[in-house]
Formats: sequence, structure tokens, C-alpha cells
Amino acid sequence: MRPGDKNAPGADPTAGKETEMKESYILLAVDGSAHADRAADFAVDLARLTEGRILLLYCHRSFPKVIGEPYLQTMITRILEDAQKRLAPYCDRLHQARVQFEERIAEGSAGKAIVEIAEIEKCDLIVMGTRGRSDLQGLLLGSVTHRVLQTAPCPVMVVRHSQA
Repeated sequence: MRPGDKNAPGADPTAGKETEMKESYILLAVDGSAHADRAADFAVDLARLTEGRILLLYCHRSFPKVIGEPYLQTMITRILEDAQKRLAPYCDRLHQARVQFEERIAEGSAGKAIVEIAEIEKCDLIVMGTRGRSDLQGLLLGSVTHRVLQTAPCPVMVVRHSQA
């Protein structure tokens, strides 16, 4: 080996290369709970550290299929207004933190929607809160967190709410 050889023992593998931190794209799944509030705090900190941006996601229940007009439109309007109300505090928090973000509202199973949107949007990380149930409880109760952990296309950070 010659002096300065990249493969020489003790050589700096980053010598001559520019190391650049990639901006992160973080999916933050929220539901209005204290668990989601704690996850939002972590997501904000991560976005600041990585000069990243956040995709704020709220999933609502499916629209009823058997209700006819005009009741169906009334129900859809009510569900979407509720979703906006639940997202508003998180939007305010992200604005105050000066973190870049966009918001999405998805219909249906939260576990499925979180994974699909993370994949479509090519998110680098999913951040979500959990109630801290055991694996068995999560399996039996169909835990959203459990489903996301098993099927996510990217790393998942699960934030437990401390019971202080």
C-alpha cells in the first residue's frame, strides 16, 4: 500500500469526500391524544436537527356507505371538520417551531394509511405515539402502532407517553 491510499490502515474513509446531511422527511401521525402530543415534540426536535420537514397526518374513520343524501354529505362535512379541529393544534405547534410541514387527512384504517402514505411520499421516518401496551395486547386489540411497526417501508420511532 502506498501512502495516501484510501484503503491504507488508519486512512480517513471520508477524506476527499464532502459529507452532507440529507434533509429528512418525517411522517408524524397524530390523533389528538397526549401520546401524539409527545410524539410531535420529538418530531419537531428531529426536524430541527436534520433541517427536515414534516408530513402531518391524521386518519379519520371511513365515511358511512349506507347513508343516503343529504345525510351522507352532512356526515362527511362533520367528519372533515372534526379532522381539521384535531390537526389545528399541531399546525400551530409546527408554525411556532418554524418547522416546514404539510398536512394530510386520510380515510380508513390508520395503520394501513400511515404505511401507504409513508411509502407513496418516500418518507425517511415515521414518528408516532403509543399507549405502551404489550405486544400481546397490541396484537389482540389490533394496535395501529403494531401494524405500522410490522409493515412500514422506513424506520419507525415510537414515543411512549410517560405516566408522570
